[in-house]
Amino acid sequence: MLRADAVFEGGGVKGIGLVGALLEAEARGYRWVNVAGTSAGALVAALVAAGYRAEELARMLLDLDYRRFAQPRGWGRLPLVGLPLNLIFRLGLYPADPLEEWLAGLLAERGVHTFADLVLPEFAEDPRFRYRLRVVASDLSRRRLVVLPQDARRYGLDPDHLPVARAVRMSLSIPFYYEPVFLPLPGGGRSVIVDGGLLSNFPVWLFDSDGIPPWPTFGIKIVEPGEGRPLKIRGPLSLLHAVVSTMLEAHDARYIEEADFVRTIAVPSTGVGTVEFDLSRERARALLEAGRRAARQFFETWDFDRYVAAFRVKPPPRGRGRRLRTLGPAVSA
Repeated sequence: MLRADAVFEGGGVKGIGLVGALLEAEARGYRWVNVAGTSAGALVAALVAAGYRAEELARMLLDLDYRRFAQPRGWGRLPLVGLPLNLIFRLGLYPADPLEEWLAGLLAERGVHTFADLVLPEFAEDPRFRYRLRVVASDLSRRRLVVLPQDARRYGLDPDHLPVARAVRMSLSIPFYYEPVFLPLPGGGRSVIVDGGLLSNFPVWLFDSDGIPPWPTFGIKIVEPGEGRPLKIRGPLSLLHAVVSTMLEAHDARYIEEADFVRTIAVPSTGVGTVEFDLSRERARALLEAGRRAARQFFETWDFDRYVAAFRVKPPPRGRGRRLRTLGPAVSA
């Protein structure tokens, strides 16, 4: 058995590609110690932390009707004016309750309810590595990155008692699409918590520490094999779609530091959109297979000892920053 940590990028519905990469890694003998993610990556990470294997996740996501997670409620069902009213008064088009409840049910089947169920015994006294799962969200009120469960203390919450599904919901709350999560502040007031992709859609650095790591950390990232399809903007809702997609994808979709590039599995998006809730089973399967092919290509050249020698033993030359590599059109899989 090979041990490794994994960090999953966000990408909405495109998260199916992450599972494809997991299939190949697990087929090669990898088992996961610590996992982390943003948005859809947080959902995949939570299920992996709870003990689900990649084969189970693949079957689950291929059979899933994603439209169940994009259903308006209350006055949101009113023709024409419903969704705008939801956006104005609830700060999101759709509630995320169905998604949170679905995830909570899956986690409960493996005995996972709160982060206390995900404590690593060997690191129980180390606050940084106490939990085998980390979830990234964004605090709009404080304009800061939130890493859960550790940062739960900033809101007067006990990390052990934080429900895992609620933390993932925070990370999955795509701005404007899903209603945000409100957390009370100890001194009064509240914070508005939304999708972690606003600030760090690919937090591959989360498990890094000084010295030589005992096992690798792999990043699994969704990329566009080309420049991507132009988005057609014909009205307010399509404009909103374009704004959200650009916010979550564009800020770190093209460049990544060299030290992170060499440990990253770059999964082509196959043209699937972040909020393509009506994704067909055929397109979902194509994305899953793209993830598997990308991982296969990655492991053909991966060498942990070479990575350590290049990036974890020798510091970068003085006066020079680390190089950047493109994850744009040059990537193939």
